[in-house]
Amino acid sequence: MDKIHFIHTIMASPVASEGAFKTPKAVRVKSAGSNGGTPVTIPASPFMKKLGCGTGVNVYLMNRMGKLNASPWAVKKINSRCATKQMAVYQKRLNAEAKVLKGINHPNIVGFRAFTTAKDGSKCLAMEYGGEQSLNDLIEKRKEDGLKAFPAANIEKVALHVARGLQYLHNEKKLLHGDMKSCNVVIKGDFETVKICDVGVSLQLDENMKVSNPKAVYIGTEPWKPKEALDEEGGEITDKADMYAFGLTLWEMMTLAMPHLEMLDDDDEEDDDDSIDDSFDEDSYYEKLGTRPALDAEALGSSYRRMVELFYLCTEEDPKKRPSASQIVQALESNGLLDKTPSEVIVID
Repeated sequence: MDKIHFIHTIMASPVASEGAFKTPKAVRVKSAGSNGGTPVTIPASPFMKKLGCGTGVNVYLMNRMGKLNASPWAVKKINSRCATKQMAVYQKRLNAEAKVLKGINHPNIVGFRAFTTAKDGSKCLAMEYGGEQSLNDLIEKRKEDGLKAFPAANIEKVALHVARGLQYLHNEKKLLHGDMKSCNVVIKGDFETVKICDVGVSLQLDENMKVSNPKAVYIGTEPWKPKEALDEEGGEITDKADMYAFGLTLWEMMTLAMPHLEMLDDDDEEDDDDSIDDSFDEDSYYEKLGTRPALDAEALGSSYRRMVELFYLCTEEDPKKRPSASQIVQALESNGLLDKTPSEVIVID
C-alpha cells in the first residue's frame, strides 16, 4: 500500500472526500423548519472557497453578501461525486449533525447557523465560521516550515479551550464527541479562538458517562482510537474515549506528527512506491493502535512539563485512570489538583 493511499485510508473519517464541482449556479433553499421564512441562498460550490473535505462531504466558506457586517459561514455539503448508494448514509449523518449542533451553544464549539435543502434534495449545513484553518493545517504548515513543537503557551490554550468544549458536551449535553483530533479543531488567527467542530458522529451518554445505546458504534479515526474502542468484543465506551483522543491531539502539537504514523513522516520525496511499501510496517502500526505513542519530553524542555504530564494522564490505557474534561478545566484554570485515581493525586502547575 503506497504512502498517499494509506494516509487517505487512515484519515478517512465520517466528516470529511475530494469531489468535482457542478455547473455554477446559485441554489435557493429554505432553512429547515422556517415555515416560509426568509430563504437562505447557498451559492454553488465554485463560488465558495473550499475549506476542507472528508468522506462524502466538502466544507466551503460562504461570504454572506448584501448583509452589513455579516459574519461568514462555513457550509458543509454532500460531495456530488460520491456513490449514489452512499449518498443516503452521508445525508443521514449530516442530518444527525445538524440536529445535534442546533442544540449546542458554547464559545469553544462551532455554532449552528442553518440547515437547508437544495433543489436537488441534498442537504447543506451552515455553521459558524470558526477559523481559517484547522489545527491539523497549522501542524502541517509548521512541519513544512521546518519548525518544531508549537510554543507551550499555544498548546496550553488549545488544551484549556478544547477541554472546556468537551466539558460542555459531556456534562451539559451528555454527548461524546466521538472523533477528537487536530482536524476537528479550528483556529482563528494566532490562536485567537479555538473551537471544536464536527459533531456528526457524537454518541449519547448516560448519567454514568457511558454510551447509553448498546448498539451505538464508536466511529472515530483509527490512530486516535483508544484501546476500548478497538476491542473486537466491544469495550465499554465512556467520556474517557474523548479524553484519550484529546491527549493525542496535544501530542500532535508537540511532535507535528500523526499518532503511530511517524514512519510516514520521513522527509524523503521518493516516488518509488516499492520503497514506501518496504519502509512502512503495517503490522507494527496496528499493534501500536490504542497505546501511548513515544514522546521525547526531555528534548521539549521544562516549559512543556504541564502538557507532557497531561498527555500522559489522558493516554492511560485504563479509561478510569484518565482525567475527565471537568478535571482538566479545573486544573488548568486554577493550577490545582488533578485526580489520577482516588488514592493518587497529580499536580499540574
